Amino acid sequence: MRESGVEASVIKTASSFRYFTGVKWLRPALLVPAEGEATAFIQEFEAEEFASRSSVKAVEPWRRPEELMGRVVTSIKRGGYRRVGFDYSVERDSYVLFFELFKRLNPQVEVTDVHGLIMRLRMIKDAGEVESIRRACELSDAGMKAAVEALDKGVSELEIGAEALYRMMKMGTENPHVYVNVGPRPRKHAEPRADVRVDDGQTVSIVTAGDHNGYYGNLSRTVFFPQASQAQGNALDAAHEARRVAAEALLPGASLVDVEGKVREVCKARGCADYYSAGFTHGVGLLVEEDPITTIVVAHRRTMVAENMVLAAVHVPLTIPGLGSVKHEDTFLVTAKGAEPLTRYEC
Repeated sequence: MRESGVEASVIKTASSFRYFTGVKWLRPALLVPAEGEATAFIQEFEAEEFASRSSVKAVEPWRRPEELMGRVVTSIKRGGYRRVGFDYSVERDSYVLFFELFKRLNPQVEVTDVHGLIMRLRMIKDAGEVESIRRACELSDAGMKAAVEALDKGVSELEIGAEALYRMMKMGTENPHVYVNVGPRPRKHAEPRADVRVDDGQTVSIVTAGDHNGYYGNLSRTVFFPQASQAQGNALDAAHEARRVAAEALLPGASLVDVEGKVREVCKARGCADYYSAGFTHGVGLLVEEDPITTIVVAHRRTMVAENMVLAAVHVPLTIPGLGSVKHEDTFLVTAKGAEPLTRYEC
């Protein structure tokens, strides 16, 4: 922040709040000055528990929702901060509404985006983060196993997803995610549907993401019920090859756009180029999908791979009308020697 001329930053996104405080807390606020200690703004009757769990000990309590903004504004004025950072991010919660209100109540303050500064820290994992992700990947593998075992004729996407969620949560996952796409109509982001059921000859694409200590693992698998046709098998072979090539190319110093070029070459050689769209990878950490999010932010495709990044690949599926979504994705830890797969489930 000092290098960027930012005097303090307001953190409202849940994942960054957890990164800086070590605690998952919904609808929080954190003020991080360039000099001095951070302050958390916590509901009055939750403040004691928060303080007992977090490394941040300076807590400003509030009781009514309108007091939260008042506490933040007062702290900004008390610190005399003129240039304040805000985390512009793609995430859950009402932080955008908070942001707009913050700007109206602080007309004297220049608000600037510090998301990039935060993600420069978050993209490179330390040993503790990596260990949490390893365990999260084991939980994600277990969820995938439960989902595959649930496959049967007449079973709905929702029932498949429920089995995966149940398995992961029984094993300690607090906020797992599952996507299921059954049948010949491809959906890139397939939240399970109750009215879509498995039938003979169908493609089943499954994504599981379990978390441990707030950190995620992420994998995708495609299976065919009861067995693959030649066209389905060819598409899955292409997905497997794309995943292999991506993993081999995820080396420190590589550009993500160059790695994606190799993935495209595989799809072209396999006759699947028309069914592949951009965005072969994303970061994995306190969010299932975090920077670099190449599927959403075009500029992130120019990111250079660095040691101790954790990336998922190949993220984007082959979406083939009349056949379905075909995808094979794993979570990788980038090491000096190459990309180490952290998810390992095989159908």
